Amino acid sequence: RKNTKRVPSFRKLLRTSKIKLDNKLKNKQYKQQSAAKKYRKEQKKLREAVRDAISRKPFPLEECKKKQVAEKHEEEEEDALPLDMMDEDDLKLMEDLSQKASFLTRDLSSNEPVHIKKRKHESVMDKYEKVPRRMQTEPEKELIHLLPIKDKGGIIPRTMEKPVLNVAQDEEEDTEEMEEAEDFNEEPLPVLTPEEMAAQRRQKLQERKMHIAALASAILSEPDNNIKKLKELRAMLMEQDPNVAVIVRKLVMVSLMEIFKDIVPSYKIRPLTEAEKATKVKKETQKLREFEEGLVSQYKFYLENLEQTIKDWKQRKLKKSNVISLKAYKGLAEIAVKCLCELLVALSHFNFHNNIIVLIVPLMNDASKMISELCCEAVKKLFRQDKLGYASLGVVKVISGLVKGRNYDVRPEVLKVFLHLRIKEVELQKDSEDIAPKKKFMTYKEKRKNLSRMQRKWRKAEEKLERELLEAEASESKEKKLKLHTETLNIVFVTYFRILKKAQKSPLLPAVLEGLAKFAHLINVEFFDDLVIVLHSLIASGDLSYRESLHCILSAFHILSGQGDVLNIDPMKFYTHLYKTLFSLHAGRTNDDIEIVLQCLDVMFAKRRKQVSQQRALAFLKRLSTLALHVLPNASVGILATNRVLMQIFPKMDLLLDNESQGSGVYLPELDEPEHCNAQNTALWELHLLQRHYHPMVRTFAAHLIAGAPTEGSAALPLDLSQRPATELFEAYSMRGMTFNPPVASVTPRRKDTFSQMGAFIDEELNKQLQQHIGETVVHKPLDFAKHLKESSLS
Repeated sequence: RKNTKRVPSFRKLLRTSKIKLDNKLKNKQYKQQSAAKKYRKEQKKLREAVRDAISRKPFPLEECKKKQVAEKHEEEEEDALPLDMMDEDDLKLMEDLSQKASFLTRDLSSNEPVHIKKRKHESVMDKYEKVPRRMQTEPEKELIHLLPIKDKGGIIPRTMEKPVLNVAQDEEEDTEEMEEAEDFNEEPLPVLTPEEMAAQRRQKLQERKMHIAALASAILSEPDNNIKKLKELRAMLMEQDPNVAVIVRKLVMVSLMEIFKDIVPSYKIRPLTEAEKATKVKKETQKLREFEEGLVSQYKFYLENLEQTIKDWKQRKLKKSNVISLKAYKGLAEIAVKCLCELLVALSHFNFHNNIIVLIVPLMNDASKMISELCCEAVKKLFRQDKLGYASLGVVKVISGLVKGRNYDVRPEVLKVFLHLRIKEVELQKDSEDIAPKKKFMTYKEKRKNLSRMQRKWRKAEEKLERELLEAEASESKEKKLKLHTETLNIVFVTYFRILKKAQKSPLLPAVLEGLAKFAHLINVEFFDDLVIVLHSLIASGDLSYRESLHCILSAFHILSGQGDVLNIDPMKFYTHLYKTLFSLHAGRTNDDIEIVLQCLDVMFAKRRKQVSQQRALAFLKRLSTLALHVLPNASVGILATNRVLMQIFPKMDLLLDNESQGSGVYLPELDEPEHCNAQNTALWELHLLQRHYHPMVRTFAAHLIAGAPTEGSAALPLDLSQRPATELFEAYSMRGMTFNPPVASVTPRRKDTFSQMGAFIDEELNKQLQQHIGETVVHKPLDFAKHLKESSLS
């Protein structure tokens, strides 16, 4: 019958649905699988049949053979001749045949060949019976089984006796060898003087340096071709010469670190898939793949070597070779940590960066101050230069886990690195139009007026494309950055809140409060109320130091000045606490805390000017002017700059420049409530004292404030001073270098001592008595006050 089924055309295939094509492909695969399964079953049955046929024993057919053999044997016996009737040649032949084993064992009456009888027909008992018996008079010899030989008769096993060594003879040989070695060692080695040993060490060190330099220059000149030399250079990390081992290993560590910083590409290398390995590529591509694979493997081994060096030092382990002492291991570990810190900062985009983070972060809490500072500085540097946020997120996760795992028993420096995070905004719910940069497009009227119909059509298509490109480019990069920053800051706040909740008396609390003060404007509104309550309870407890209480105040006002404006929270208790504790500052140790006070005042008054009353502002202005007399010049400049801002923000501050009192009451400086101290009834007499200050900048600011802090005129400040904030002025005129900035002029006495001779004003007679009294020797007599009292009472 003719097959009428046609091959479907290409158009029909296009019309066929994808589901139908998938079903056809599945049916075809199923048929192939079932055919293969059927074939395997048939083969299995065939093998089983062959195995059964081989295992079956054949029926014995030897009875008829035995009868025929017996008849032939009788006939041969009849035909046999006696020996005396045989020739000498026949007898000789028979004797020769009798010497052979085959002649004795062979049945001469049968015509079968020698190898016709198989070993499998012999019974097991017959084999044991054929083995000759012997007495165990001599010890059994140990046999060695050799490879068997197969001949016509079957497989012949082979063995040989194990040779017994003469123990005494071996011992004598060993002693002779030891004596020869001792004689050889007795030859005196050349004794080197200390100068010769130092010269030899310098020579070895120079050779190693040249070798390292040659390998490094070869790798840097052609990294693709000389990637295998990295292995040779890395092998020098295992230098075994005890004289130069420590220095050579340090040099190799630093050299490899610099090489990797130079030759590592600016992208992350991913492992190839099996499909990519199987495909054929160009020679250049294959060469690049080999280079990348070798680079990643050598970089991994190098990092493992650095990790092992640090572990050996931490665990105080000595290697079996004992080439390097425990004291020298500390220097090696420090170099290894420095290399890891450099790689952490320089290769934040490359492979195994997370592994380096896991190594470095626990070392930030190390007992060694040097190693701890190295790691903290490296992490700070990484935070400052990380623009996108991937590396910062990884470090913050590991630090959070470390703090929780150690039960908050870590150095405060570990948490202080959070202050260097480059996070200024977090993810908010905004539309893509708000995130994308705005571009001004032509309106419909402008297009109708200035463009033709075809031009309007083209302009419309161009504007649509530009909008899509702008949205895609801006939203993708900015959204990714905001998402990473939000996740990072969430982990930071979780760490801070854990410590506030579970470890309020921990030494980490100052770092937590400082961090909250910096990032408080980014906290979610839901936590504001609870956080302000916690901060106030910490201040009221009295367990905090002055600096910590300032951080609490700063955090609270950062919260309330940002998104917290909508909350109905009265911060009066924080104003009162700051006003009450301002006089805790002085020119000694607490002078550095004035920077935090200036930040608090900026948030409390400049950013919340509408919520601050005039009485409160007057009270703070008076107390700050008094405080400016008790602190160092840079602090005085910062405080007076803050007073200038207060006088410009609040218009009625010039009341304090007048001697006349306003309203009823008397100023009460000892009262801790700024609202009720009647500050309007006093004057800023401190400014007259500050006008005579030894520091020129303090005098300048004092004269400016006495004039009413004008923005124009002769009493106005120069631009470089008026536009700088108070905290910046505090840092600019700091006295940390034990010098004044600007230099203070030396004070010269107004009146000179013109009368140098004392005797010019004294009478001659009085002068003589004075000279006589001075020349006499004074005899100290004991004073008896009781005797004098008795005499006076008797009289």
